[in-house]
Amino acid sequence: MTALLAAAAGLLGLAVAVLVNRAAGRYPWDGPGPRGRATAVRPPVVEIGTALLFALVALRFGSSWELPAYLFLAGSAVLLAVIDLQHHKLPNRVVLPSIAVGAVLLTGAAAGEQAWPALLRAGGAGTVLFAVYLVLALISPRSLGMGDVKLAALLGLYLGWLGWGAVVLGAAAGFAVQALVALVLLAGRRVSLRGELPFGPAMLLGAAVVIGWSGSLLP
Repeated sequence: MTALLAAAAGLLGLAVAVLVNRAAGRYPWDGPGPRGRATAVRPPVVEIGTALLFALVALRFGSSWELPAYLFLAGSAVLLAVIDLQHHKLPNRVVLPSIAVGAVLLTGAAAGEQAWPALLRAGGAGTVLFAVYLVLALISPRSLGMGDVKLAALLGLYLGWLGWGAVVLGAAAGFAVQALVALVLLAGRRVSLRGELPFGPAMLLGAAVVIGWSGSLLP
């Protein structure tokens, strides 16, 4: 059953990736958009990656009430990562609805599993990470933007559902991933010391690692 669920999730991820790649290719949506670009990334990179990500999410959560919420996060994360890498933007039209939808889906999971303390913790964690990142953005606006601050609220919601340990590890992992990427790019002379890297993909990857391994890393 687990293998079948993972396979079905992978197929769903493949379909979602087609839509995500096309949507990212048309960004910015308020303008005419780039001409001649049917997708943001040449297939099948996004498609295969998203299908694999959905399958891994299914393996992590199984046939649980949380599964729809984390599958939704996976789809949103791919869209946000692609746009941030290409445009250094985390659009409100993706982040804010994702927070709302995530809250609704986790509320459904709380109702199904009678896990109301986890839902309260998720809301609290989203608020805490939003506040922490807001302070950091005010201190160093060149390092963090408001898009990163809002993304922190989204990730805090999902990490908080898993526990406060996941919140701490997820936040720290984002900074660790960003530092590692910066060092590799500096060593390869792909960026300079004054170069600016989008932080959203590192935040998403760090959170993904912690979510994936939280079952074994955390009590």
